[in-house]
Amino acid sequence: TYDFLLVFFSPTAKVGKTSLIMSLVSEEFPQVVPYRAEEITIPADVTPERVPTHIVDYSEAEQTDEQLSSEISKANVICIVYAVNNKKSIEKVTSHWIPLINDNTDKDSRVPVILVGNKSDLVEHSSMETILPVMNQYTEIETCVECSAKNLKNISELFYYAQKAVLHPTGPLYCPEEKQLACIKALTRIFKVSDLDNDGILNDNELNFFQRTCFNAPLASQALEDVKNVVRKNVIDGVCDNGLTLKGFLFLHILFIQRGRHETTWTVLRRFGYDDDLELHQDYLFPLTLKVPPDCTTELNHNAYLFLQSVFDKHDKDRDCALSPEELKDLFDVFPYMPWGPDVNNTVCTNDQDWITYQGFLSQWTLTTYLDVQRCLEYLGYLGYSIISEQESQAAAITVTRDKKIDLQKKQTQRSVFRCNIFGDSGSGKSGFLQAFLGRNLTVKHMSYYAISTAYVWCLFVHNFDVLSDTDLACDIVCLVYDASNPHSFEYCARVFKQYFMDTKTPCMMIAAKSDLQETKQLYALTPLEFCRKHKMPPPQAFTCNTADAPLVGALLSTILVRRGGFNLPLAATVCLLPLRAPSPTTVSVRLLSILITSLSRWTGLI
Repeated sequence: TYDFLLVFFSPTAKVGKTSLIMSLVSEEFPQVVPYRAEEITIPADVTPERVPTHIVDYSEAEQTDEQLSSEISKANVICIVYAVNNKKSIEKVTSHWIPLINDNTDKDSRVPVILVGNKSDLVEHSSMETILPVMNQYTEIETCVECSAKNLKNISELFYYAQKAVLHPTGPLYCPEEKQLACIKALTRIFKVSDLDNDGILNDNELNFFQRTCFNAPLASQALEDVKNVVRKNVIDGVCDNGLTLKGFLFLHILFIQRGRHETTWTVLRRFGYDDDLELHQDYLFPLTLKVPPDCTTELNHNAYLFLQSVFDKHDKDRDCALSPEELKDLFDVFPYMPWGPDVNNTVCTNDQDWITYQGFLSQWTLTTYLDVQRCLEYLGYLGYSIISEQESQAAAITVTRDKKIDLQKKQTQRSVFRCNIFGDSGSGKSGFLQAFLGRNLTVKHMSYYAISTAYVWCLFVHNFDVLSDTDLACDIVCLVYDASNPHSFEYCARVFKQYFMDTKTPCMMIAAKSDLQETKQLYALTPLEFCRKHKMPPPQAFTCNTADAPLVGALLSTILVRRGGFNLPLAATVCLLPLRAPSPTTVSVRLLSILITSLSRWTGLI
């Protein structure tokens, strides 16, 4: 939404500045002209760009320097009026007014300037030969319009260009000195988002989708060919395999700008989320429509996963169901920064080359959505989710689950993501247990505090804690890990349980880590087994990174889900609902995972 403030200055008196303003409003030349016109507001429905416009007439004779500075700072666009028959008024444009305006504005946010040559009815020649060098010298000058207040020549065009200078400014788009685009980075992202198959070419289908997205209408076949022919004649490699390359796409926008069709490029930029500074707008990245009440969680919905699947597929060029470092870099090339660090490879499933697999890719998105939904919205915005999926915003990709208290009351849930927090003293084996969910041992370069392994409908992810907070205690199931070979390790777990979880309904489990080492008696009033029996917990489960058990838990998870009343699973899901990495000597035992899932299922009323 725009609300324009046009400020009119004149280098010298009697150039017809006030007459111009009054001629626009009354549509006739005024017989009596005051020193300064009062501020005028033109409603949106009578302006060329359909926006309300406020016109301010500045007069050196009646106003102070302080008022001048104030008007400059508030202006959206400034019109400097000179008389085409008065050379001194033209000279003062550069000797006084433009330097004065620049002194009162920030260098990075210069106000666009329109030069207005009035009294064109008094001369037979044009002043453009004199003005063009001035326009080339000062990039803040958007254009020059010659007009006549007396015979109303180009009066409405003046205000059209003034509004256009604000709505569709040249400066952010094009550098006239170098004859190069200044918005290459933004247009390159737009090209990559629109290149749905990632082959480096916009084919006819992709061009038509782009056209409908930006201008609400497809291009006729002949029009498409005409566009490509223009590019072929002017740019080598602008068209390849009958499709538009990035080089050709950028050339078209140079052509639009050089022909004065800035609004075409701005329409494209704004449709893809860019603001006037060519930054992605905050409202685009973080839509305000998503509200997450307390005790509710956020998950990606089916359409979001389909979109992410298409993103993965179009960048998995070798079709090995994993993203190499080069493929991952290409995928995130539309981001202003690399969103995933090296720890992601130790958070999700990877292949033998330590590349993120298809399952791992979706798992990381699931984790981000659960932990930081605003970050997820931002990432989806960079990928162009709302545009490609034809949704109002990225918020359409998110499902907000109902309050956990209602799940407890009804003893059933529609959630698909559950959180398991690991607690344990330093050196107890928490990190080893965490990595075991992904089939790894502790020989990793970049330790992660999370692990997520996605099932067809559910996923469990585990968080490793060293310091407790109220946020840390919000989880669905708790694992208390102690070192079976350290006599002081269990006491921490017992203390955490009694202090935080004894009086809650959160299911808890004791994990006796490092069970391959010599078991030592724990220096606590009760043995771990006695403690678990007293508090009606499952007995401590032995765990070691050196187990050779294979994680064949898909059938178990499938059974739990099917036992839920009326819940049907696809055949593929019943075969392997928890597609963990291939069996390795470091995976979690079947028995341990079975108890984890069973404890969670009993809490949610599924069995």
